[in-house]
Amino acid sequence: MPITLYNSLTRRTDTFVPLDPQRVTMYLCGPTVYNYVHIGNARGPVVFDVLVRLLRRHYPHVVYARNITDVDDKINAAALAQGTPIGTITDRFTAAYREDMEALGIAPPDIEPHATAHIGEIIAMIETLIANGHAYAAEGHVLFDVGTYAAYGQLSGRDTDELIAGARVEVAPYKKNPTDFVLWKPSTPELPGWDSPWGRGRPGWHIECSAMSAAHLGTTIDIHAGGVDLTFPPHENEIAQSTCAHGGEVFARWWLHNGMLTFDGRKMSKSLGNVLLVHELLKRHPPEALRLLLLRGHYRQPLDWSDAALTQAVSTLDGWYRVLRDLADVRVEGELPVPVRVEAALCDDLNTPQALAELALLADAARQNGSADAKAALLGGGALLGLLQQEPEAWFKPGDDVVDAARVEALLEERRSARAARDFARADAIRNELADMGVAIEDGAQGTRWSISKG
Repeated sequence: MPITLYNSLTRRTDTFVPLDPQRVTMYLCGPTVYNYVHIGNARGPVVFDVLVRLLRRHYPHVVYARNITDVDDKINAAALAQGTPIGTITDRFTAAYREDMEALGIAPPDIEPHATAHIGEIIAMIETLIANGHAYAAEGHVLFDVGTYAAYGQLSGRDTDELIAGARVEVAPYKKNPTDFVLWKPSTPELPGWDSPWGRGRPGWHIECSAMSAAHLGTTIDIHAGGVDLTFPPHENEIAQSTCAHGGEVFARWWLHNGMLTFDGRKMSKSLGNVLLVHELLKRHPPEALRLLLLRGHYRQPLDWSDAALTQAVSTLDGWYRVLRDLADVRVEGELPVPVRVEAALCDDLNTPQALAELALLADAARQNGSADAKAALLGGGALLGLLQQEPEAWFKPGDDVVDAARVEALLEERRSARAARDFARADAIRNELADMGVAIEDGAQGTRWSISKG
């Protein structure tokens, strides 16, 4: 079945047809590694991880790049404050980012380019832009001349007159036009810098993605993805500089943007104190529940994060894993099938809410008939979404670092003996003791089973 995707550039939903079906290329804007990322930063990697999984089902070779921005003024400020090289900061938080993304079930990208490893390519692209008349050097800076690119503003829907009117009153004196943006800027001795034809300096924020994308994926890529907050100016600038550096070639054929995350209806911000770091959330909540919650809304729409929504995500996974736990003795052999209705939902502009609704129906079907085919369908649908990938017992019993499993089993055995002796007062007391330990028990035809109560 065809994949249809909404293109932010054309403002239409069209059938996705790659430039080369034998090599589909996709680039996702990655993190600036100066601190732990917040949960809003994880929405794009999660939803576009599902897209990559879908693309790999349809095409033999998908090349997926997600960059690391390891030179930036925020990184410089952190390094100066701590009296350490920027590499100390960026190495630490790059490793933390990878660990957080892995915990959320996100497969690593095929290519993870670092800005500092591509200074040569960045300088070469800037030199090309100057030679083509699209950029100019001034007072140690190099700026892109927005007036030389007539299509500037097409992605964001802003016209140049509007941008000029909205520019700050005090425009840097070395700019030809208020809207011109920096490709290269000078570095003072205490800041990181590299030798260039314009003096010692460092790249501007947007040029790195254009240079790295061209170096690894080619001058024209199939999909460029990122948060809607990056539409302007980052992605608008990337289009301008890439198109002009490559003789008018299309930079990205599809632009995909995920909506912002809010917290109880309000924008996440440090000033409001509601920024939730992934690193901290993973210590308190099951990673799979965080992933499920990030998939519950359509990727192009805003998504509200709340404690109630997270509790519901845990409850949903409890139910699905309970089905799989009940079917533990039902063997599933061979490659897992992907249910048509789950795949169809994802082929419809990555409609994860509909795909999750179909997964819920598959769980109901598996619960009712208990067949190997029904179990396989549930597991196959979950796999395409990056869900239900662990053993049920691992979901219900996360490990001895959470609770002493041997102590739980001993209490359950004592409770069985008390019930057999009709000492129901003691049995109830043991149930209460287990509850105080954060352990929920369930009596059924298969005996007494226990699980960890999840926050």
